[in-house]
Amino acid sequence: MRLRVRPSTVRGSVRAPPSKSYTHRALLLAALSGGPCRVGRPLLSEDTEATLAGIEALGACVDRLKDGLRVECDALRVPSREIDARNSGTTLRLLTGVVALLPGAAVLTGDESLRRRPMGPLLEALRALGARARALGPEGRPPVEVAGPMRGGRVALPGSVSSQFLSSLLLACPLAPEATDVHVTPPVVSEPYLEVTRYMVRRFGGAIEGGATDVHIPGGQRYAATDVEVPGDFSSAAFPLVAAALSGGDVTVTGLDASLPQGDRRIVDLLRSFGAAVLETPEGVRVRGGTLHARTVDLGATPDLFPVLAVLATQAEGESRFVNGAHLRLKESDRIESTVAFLRAMAADVQATPDGCVVRGPTQLRAAHVDSRGDHRILMAAAVAGLAAEGPGLVTDPESHRVSYPTFLEDFRALGADLEVIP
Repeated sequence: MRLRVRPSTVRGSVRAPPSKSYTHRALLLAALSGGPCRVGRPLLSEDTEATLAGIEALGACVDRLKDGLRVECDALRVPSREIDARNSGTTLRLLTGVVALLPGAAVLTGDESLRRRPMGPLLEALRALGARARALGPEGRPPVEVAGPMRGGRVALPGSVSSQFLSSLLLACPLAPEATDVHVTPPVVSEPYLEVTRYMVRRFGGAIEGGATDVHIPGGQRYAATDVEVPGDFSSAAFPLVAAALSGGDVTVTGLDASLPQGDRRIVDLLRSFGAAVLETPEGVRVRGGTLHARTVDLGATPDLFPVLAVLATQAEGESRFVNGAHLRLKESDRIESTVAFLRAMAADVQATPDGCVVRGPTQLRAAHVDSRGDHRILMAAAVAGLAAEGPGLVTDPESHRVSYPTFLEDFRALGADLEVIP
């Protein structure tokens, strides 16, 4: 199957899909609290369904309601089977910390792509905290086997690989019997995701002290059952908003709350800095096309925006530089290489660098047959690029958007994009 994309201008209004990051954390904290908890308007995507299956394997009962989910868990238990995180690195890493609380061994695995992603630093940290943890794959990669219970203690983590390692400890260690002190070696990438974790832990009554590089987590805590409403996702909203700027369109995305921790809300300021016309209202964010100008973008805190912003840069006057994104090479695909490859196939003037790329524009994009590498963000970015290309283009793996943005095709068609899945 392939996605056929024809040149289109997008106009209209759509509601932002729920946040994947908040949904993962709400489900795990609901299970850890015992519940019952209502999780309102969760994202039900392939990644979050993996987390749902994971907490059910650990003993949680999940009822699907008309307006959300009800999660209850009398007591976490050692799973009777492997936990399959599918393609979700967040599921794998956050659940690894959770199962380290349990008095028994559990194996966590995932699909071929996930089994290439690093786990060594987290496993080493869990061993230092008293758990038994080892990688069953080569070079510290999944599957992983973890046996607890961890007790707490002092541990160091590198901050340059993934914020999910620290998020895993922030979620699990409050329930360890002893306090945990974590030193994170700078630079700390994707730091806004850590703010989401801290915010959600506080919502469920947990306490975390310290800053980005030195964290103190008191032990012996209990989470309080809490109902939560999942906010709209700026990461997903970036695709229709960039599409408007790219195609000379006019799109409003509603349901976005800029007051909550969410790093990718930076898309609003970035679009404005590139020259798009941006209007923020209580109802949402409106973007219209404008004359685009090149700029330098630091990817350290917001790596998920890279593929679609690189597309935007192809239509900006001058040389755009994307920097501080070396951790993008450890995502579902090597997102630097994947992004540069599909943009070159579409005739863009782009060059990879170790931590990002350089894009020179504006360039008239040409339709091409793009390999998305099974990566949801590459698929969606390539589809957005196709809206501004000459002629119809094709993108592989058209269903991969279901990992994070299940309504991507429906939303873009509602905005006037000419997208069709074909054999």
